[in-house]
Amino acid sequence: MDEGARVAGAAQALIGVRFRLHGRDPAHGLDCIGVIAASLRAAGWDGVVPTGYPLRGGDGVEIAKRFDAVLARVDDAAPGDVLLFDVGMMQWHGAVRTVGGIVHADAALRRVVERPGPSDWPSIGVWRYGGGN
Repeated sequence: MDEGARVAGAAQALIGVRFRLHGRDPAHGLDCIGVIAASLRAAGWDGVVPTGYPLRGGDGVEIAKRFDAVLARVDDAAPGDVLLFDVGMMQWHGAVRTVGGIVHADAALRRVVERPGPSDWPSIGVWRYGGGN
C-alpha cells in the first residue's frame, strides 16, 4: 500500500471522532488540521503541522506557506493528499482526499465526516506526503 492510500485510510478511520477546536488527539477530538495530522502520522509522517491559526481570519496564503514548509505541493489531488480550502468570509478549512471524496472535521456536525465527491469550495492548495519527512 502506498503512502496516499495509507493516509486516506487513516483519515477514514477517524470518521465519527468528535470535533474539537485545535484538537490533536482522536481520543479527545479533532479539528480539520488535527484530522490531517492524525492521518499523516498513521502513514509514518512525524513532521509538525501548522499551529496558531484562527477558524476565521488570518491569511490563506500564509497558512499555505506553512504547509509548503512540511509537505510537497502538487497540482492535482489524489487519495491521501492534504487539501486547503477558502470556505468564505476569511475562513480556511483543511481536509484529506479519499477515493470517494474528502474527510474533514465538520464544526457544524461536531464530528469528523466524509463528504462525497469533489469539494465545491475554492482550493488554496494541495500537498502530498511522499514518505519520510
